[in-house]
Amino acid sequence: MAIEKSGFAHWSGNLKEGKGTVSTETGVLSAQPYGFKTRFEDAKGTNPEELIGAAHASCFSMALSMILEDYDLVADSIDTHATVHLAQKDGGFHVPKIHLDVTATIPNASSEQFAEAAKAAKENCPISKLMTAEITMDAKLS
Repeated sequence: MAIEKSGFAHWSGNLKEGKGTVSTETGVLSAQPYGFKTRFEDAKGTNPEELIGAAHASCFSMALSMILEDYDLVADSIDTHATVHLAQKDGGFHVPKIHLDVTATIPNASSEQFAEAAKAAKENCPISKLMTAEITMDAKLS
């Protein structure tokens, strides 16, 4: 079974003064502005790295929830923050690293169970599998 989801971007102009919008199939994002200033400065709007971070954090959290079921555990909460690092390389840019900060409240979970489940989620969520960047993580059970 394959599921397809889509996004749409529009861009006009050159890199520094140009402007774009990004939308999702569901309309959750609808013509949200992005551009050089939202990506490299502090202008209001979004950017690809922020969207990748949100996608990775949400995918990881769902994967962790699924893996916890193997231990007969259910999380009260899983809070995941994904930091996407954008760096210059060879005259261009690349994403060398994504870091996940995870804090979870899981009744009756041992530290070992949580660590194993978090590691498996980091390695196996579909968005992690998509990335060629190094993915690091700090995970805390609260």
